[in-house]
Amino acid sequence: MKIKHLFPILQWLPSYNANCFRADMIAGLTIWAVMIPEAMAYSAIAGVPAIMGLYTVPLPLLVYSILGTSKTMVIGPDSATALISAVTIGAMASTENAQYLSLTSTLALLVGILFSLLGILKMGWVANFIPMPVMKGFIQGLVWLTIIGQVPKTLGIVGNSGNFWQKLIHIIEHSPALHLPTTLVGLSSLVLLLFFKRYYPKIPAALTTVVFAILMARIFHFQQHGVEVISSIATGMPIFRLPTFSLNNLDVMMGGAFAIVLVGYAESLGAAKAAAEKYGEEIDGNQELISYGLGNIASSVSSGFVVVGSLSKTSVAIEAGAVSQVSSIVHSILVILTLLFLMPLFSNLPYATLSAVVIEAMLGLSNLNYLKRLRSISTLEFGIAIASFMGVLFLDVLLGIAVGVVLSLLLLLDRVTNPGFAILGKLPDEEMYRDIARHRESITIAGLLIFRFNGSLFFPNANNFRSALLKTIQFTYPPVLQVLIDAETFNFIDVTAIEMLSKLNSTLRQRDIVLSLARVRDPVRDLMKKMELEKQIGSQYFYERISDGMAFFLENHP
Repeated sequence: MKIKHLFPILQWLPSYNANCFRADMIAGLTIWAVMIPEAMAYSAIAGVPAIMGLYTVPLPLLVYSILGTSKTMVIGPDSATALISAVTIGAMASTENAQYLSLTSTLALLVGILFSLLGILKMGWVANFIPMPVMKGFIQGLVWLTIIGQVPKTLGIVGNSGNFWQKLIHIIEHSPALHLPTTLVGLSSLVLLLFFKRYYPKIPAALTTVVFAILMARIFHFQQHGVEVISSIATGMPIFRLPTFSLNNLDVMMGGAFAIVLVGYAESLGAAKAAAEKYGEEIDGNQELISYGLGNIASSVSSGFVVVGSLSKTSVAIEAGAVSQVSSIVHSILVILTLLFLMPLFSNLPYATLSAVVIEAMLGLSNLNYLKRLRSISTLEFGIAIASFMGVLFLDVLLGIAVGVVLSLLLLLDRVTNPGFAILGKLPDEEMYRDIARHRESITIAGLLIFRFNGSLFFPNANNFRSALLKTIQFTYPPVLQVLIDAETFNFIDVTAIEMLSKLNSTLRQRDIVLSLARVRDPVRDLMKKMELEKQIGSQYFYERISDGMAFFLENHP
């Protein structure tokens, strides 16, 4: 059982049959048709040669097919993590520097080590620190930062560094100098991609557009008209070796690696869970971390860059009828055959077409409707999403997600510190107690205050609990004779909170007000007994139900 847990392929492979293989063959071919042009395009985002995108694909696919817990998720290059990689390595070396390629693979190695360590330490919960609004806002920022970075290549003008707005201003200032033939190739490629996606979705739009652009480039001699093309791509597999590792700039690389791990794990787990919902699978988050880790190490060994689970390619796999990771194995073999024999076919591919492939893929990830819907649901969380979005556009990729995460943690602290409270009343003819502010028909009893704190009680909110209760007592009329705390929400209580309740009990007794509690959970009551709080309050003032406390009050105050 232990071996099958470590190698999930052993769980489903024994029941594999010929019908499954037929479906996986078709799916593998379909994913290959999508992956080849996108991997080459994502190489441009990472700032590395197009061939490096294909080096990145085969080994991670094989690793995940053996170790991954999703039967249909596809692992590979990703636009968001490729951009973080480019930003991280760009701070240490220019793309023209030969060291840039080595550093890019080294970053993949670091990412792989971090993923693996987190998996071994069973820390799959770390992704919970990136709330969905932050992730969505971050992704939208990456979408538009990536698009603006590809526009100069589509228009045939020189790009520049900087944030989104600096790049946009640069493009506007240099738009009169755009290269018309390159612009025509780039825009026509984008139109063709959108046309196929809209009207012929079953056709591999990216591969078809790339093949068409190559044919046009050869027929009309694009290069002679000043259109930049991939002159030649040598066939063959990469040199398999660990990238050279240096402690220099390790702090910069570790910052980028942590960002990739957080973003990549959240995205990958999202893709895996989407596939799991489709097929009723169970996803093991810690095993996924290990598979992503070894997949990235495999990518670094094969001169590749960072890989994560791809939601878009996973969706393609599901639509194509993939039933197992055999589709990824087929896909991997096809990429290897492409590297060995088919790469010359991709010579004369215009860079403007690759940019168009990236732009179209990014437009597919754009989801501004989510932000619009979020605004109507939660203004606070909408604000956090926008902060993350704008953080990417104004500041930096890493700072963008940092802004969102920090704001989310501050919001979490605020909600823990101030969870809110309610005054309860009994619904007519029902054994139910509800917030009297929401249920005007609820019945209250003069002199009895039924108070509910909407969260666990511990050190961050203990004083707020006390202040809220005393203020409520102050403004309640007729005067309060007994406070009945509905403690069902106290899933947890600590020493600070119990000491606060002890002092609160003394304060209320001085005012001739009885403190009582109902529905106290056993672990909470055990700690209260241990610290003698129950003895101080009196065990007769601990009730199993709110109705018991109400009946006790009526008996003593007829």
